This record gives sequence, structure tokens and C-alpha cells, in this order.
Amino acid sequence: MDSDALNTFLAVHRRGGISNAAKFLHRSQPAISRRIALLEQELGVPLFERVAGRTLLSDAGRVLILYAERAVAAAQDAEQAVRALTKQTSGPVSLAVTGTLADSRLSGIMKGFARAHRGVALTLRTATSAEVSALVRRGEATIGLRYNLDRSRDLDCDPILSEKLQVVCAPDHPLAGRRVKRLAQLASERWIAFPEIQGRPEVAAAHIFALFLTQGLGDVVWTAVDSLTAQKRLVESGFGLALLAQSHVAEELGSGAMSTIAVGDLSASHNVAIVTRRDGFLSLAAQRLLDAIRGGYGASRSRGIKRPARKNSARRPDA
Repeated sequence: MDSDALNTFLAVHRRGGISNAAKFLHRSQPAISRRIALLEQELGVPLFERVAGRTLLSDAGRVLILYAERAVAAAQDAEQAVRALTKQTSGPVSLAVTGTLADSRLSGIMKGFARAHRGVALTLRTATSAEVSALVRRGEATIGLRYNLDRSRDLDCDPILSEKLQVVCAPDHPLAGRRVKRLAQLASERWIAFPEIQGRPEVAAAHIFALFLTQGLGDVVWTAVDSLTAQKRLVESGFGLALLAQSHVAEELGSGAMSTIAVGDLSASHNVAIVTRRDGFLSLAAQRLLDAIRGGYGASRSRGIKRPARKNSARRPDA
């Protein structure tokens, strides 16, 4: 069982079949089929099943998948470690981030990093928080940036920012710029939130419901909007209220396009964390990007956003 066999196995699984895997790997379909057949012969069990025209993992395939991902990621680490001996600040670095974290702050960090490290091929992709962790775990992303901690034992998850959530409204809302004592006073308002999606712990309807349920109020009118930009435009137009992070609405608040309602008994925040693969190799370029991200988020303290204190650790200096 070699890395090519495992990589082919993963490609068939992720791409949903032999044909798509062949296109992705730039190989013929018979070559992919033969590679999978040899791997199944070596293991003595089928790894895939055809169900209703779909290629699905067998029980044995589901067992193998986690080990295959780790083995392929480790092989990538080894290759990058060797290449780093001759090219310390060049090569590929891939960053996976939760969609709403791909904001002006992150774009500024990436722009500065790209300018200072022109030999680094930096790529970015967005995903849910759970998907960010999965991409890092599989070695498809070097660094992840997500909401809240991932306590998986094969990942290192380092909190870099704890950001307060606030109620935002249109500038002509009757309560704009004012303060209410209790969240219950906003129970009759229409709320705008992300739909509940597994693996995305951003402020969704369930989060808002939970805040009201703690006060014995569960009947809240809300509208699901799967876009931060669309949420902000709806709030600006007076369609409803939203519970958003300070950094998400800094521009709108600064321009007067949006206002806030202070709530005396509301204490809500979310954490932003960096994810790397535990004991995985990080090139010098990747370590520099980590430093740039930490520095960029650390600057948020000057805007009144709290950054959690880091714990001492004996782990590698890049995380």
C-alpha cells in the first residue's frame, strides 16, 4: 500500500467516482480502476460500492479513509520539509477560512504577506468551520481560520480573538443608538440570521432563539439569510435586527449606514481560532503567515476587541 494508491483512493471518494477522479488526476479511467482494484486485492476487501448509480465507501473504505488522509498528509509534510531545506521562504501555502472571516482585515493581512514574500504561492478557500478543520486535517489546507475551538486530538487549535456580538439596526430605527435594559424588549422585532447549517457556528437562528429562551421567550420572528452582505443590507433598509460581530459592521457603523442597540443583559461573543495539523510540518513561509495573521488580529485590541491570552505550550514554535 503506497501513497499513490491511497491518493487515488481518496480522489475516487472525494470526486464521487472513477471518471471524475481520472479527470482530477489527469489519468485514464482504466488506470484509476486498475489502481483501486490492486489496492482492494492487497487488502482483501472491496473499498467502494455502487448504490443507485453512486460510488460510495464500503465499510472497509470508511475504516481506511481516516488513515489514508493522515498518510497522504504526512507524505506532503515530508516533501515540503525536504524542499524547505533549499527554499526557506518560497513554495505553496494554502489558507482555509470560514466565509465571514474573509473580510477586509484578512485581505489586508494577505496583501501585506504577499508583498513581503513574493516567492510564496498563497491560495485561499472558504468553507464552514467544520470544513476548515477537515481541509487542514487532510492536508488540503496548510492553515485554517475558523470560529470556536476544534478539540480534535489530531489538530492544534489556537484562539486568537474573542469578539463581542452586538445588536445592529437601521439608523432610523426608534431604538437606534439607545439602550434597553433587557433583550426581552426586542422580542417583537424581526431578526435576521444565518440558517442553521451543521459545522457553521456563526450566529444562526438557533443562537438567537437560545438567547431569548434563557429569558423564557421562544417565539421570535426571524428570516434566514445565507450571506453576511445580504444581512447587512437588509438591516440597513430596516427589514430587521441582527446580532453581528463588531468587525463585521465596522464600516457600516462608521459611515452611519447602520446603528446599534445596547442591551443591558446581553453578553454574547464568538472566538476566532487558527487551526494547524498537530505535529504536521509547517514551512518557514507558513510560519510567517501564522505570525502575520496573529499580528493582524492582535491589532484588533486597539479597536476594543478582546484577544484571549495564549497558554504556554511545548509545541512547535510555528503554532
